[in-house]
Amino acid sequence: MHNFDFVKPSTIAEAVAALGQEGAQALSGGQTLIPTMKQRLAAPGVLVSLTGIAEMQGVCMGEGGLHIGAATPHAVVAREARPHYPALAALAGGIGDPAVRNRGTIGGSLANNDPAACYPSAVLASGATVVTNTRKIAADDFFEGLFTTALHDGEIITSVVFPIPERAAYVKFNQPASRFALTGVFVAKFRDGVRVAVTGASQNGVFRWADAEAALSADFSPQAISGLSVDAEDMIGDLHGTPAYRANLVKVLTGRAVAAA
Repeated sequence: MHNFDFVKPSTIAEAVAALGQEGAQALSGGQTLIPTMKQRLAAPGVLVSLTGIAEMQGVCMGEGGLHIGAATPHAVVAREARPHYPALAALAGGIGDPAVRNRGTIGGSLANNDPAACYPSAVLASGATVVTNTRKIAADDFFEGLFTTALHDGEIITSVVFPIPERAAYVKFNQPASRFALTGVFVAKFRDGVRVAVTGASQNGVFRWADAEAALSADFSPQAISGLSVDAEDMIGDLHGTPAYRANLVKVLTGRAVAAA
C-alpha cells in the first residue's frame, strides 16, 4: 500500500470540498477499495471517509418510501429495515460475513457496482431512487455496466429511497467463499406490475428480466415463468459455472423468489 492522506469530514459539503483535491477518492466501507490498495492496484493520494457524516446514516420511512443513508452499514439495514421492507433486510443480512456487514455500506456497494453485488438487484427491482449531493437518479438510469454507474467525478451518493412493494423476495446462489452471488434474483410486486432484477449472472452487470416481469404481472406464481428461458449469450462463464448454468439459475431462482414472496 502506498502512502496517502486521510480526511474524515463531518458534513456532505466538507466531503465534496475534500474530494476536489487532486488524487482524492471517497472511502465508505472500504470493503473493495482497501484490498485493492493493499495490492497496489489503486493509489489515491487522499482518502475521504464518508462514515463520519451523520446525515448519511440511518434508516427511516419518509416521502416516497424507505430512506437509507448511503453510509449505513449492511448490518444496520438488516436490523432496521426489517419492519418496513423485510426482503431488503434479508438481502442485507446475507451479504458477506459479520465483519463485512458491519463495515460495508449500501452507498459504497452501489457506487462500486460489482457485477455480483446484492444491493444493485434490490435497487433495480424496487425502482429505487439514488440521491446524490447534486441530483436524484432513477434506478433504471443509474447502472451502466460492470463497475460503471451514472455518477460523475466528485459526486457522492447520500441516500437511497426505496418504494415499498406489496410483496418481494431475494434469492441468491452463493459463491461459498465470498458469499457474493453466483446469481441472485430480486422480485418485487407493485400494484402496477412486477419488477425482476438479476445480479451475478450477466457480463453487463445487473439487469431486469423483462419477459419474466410481463408474465408475473399477469400471473404472480412460479408457474407463470415455466415456459420462459434466458439467453445464455451474455451470461458470465468462469470456473464456478458456464453461461448456460447461470442462465438456468436465473429462471430457477426467479421461481424461488416468487414462491418466497
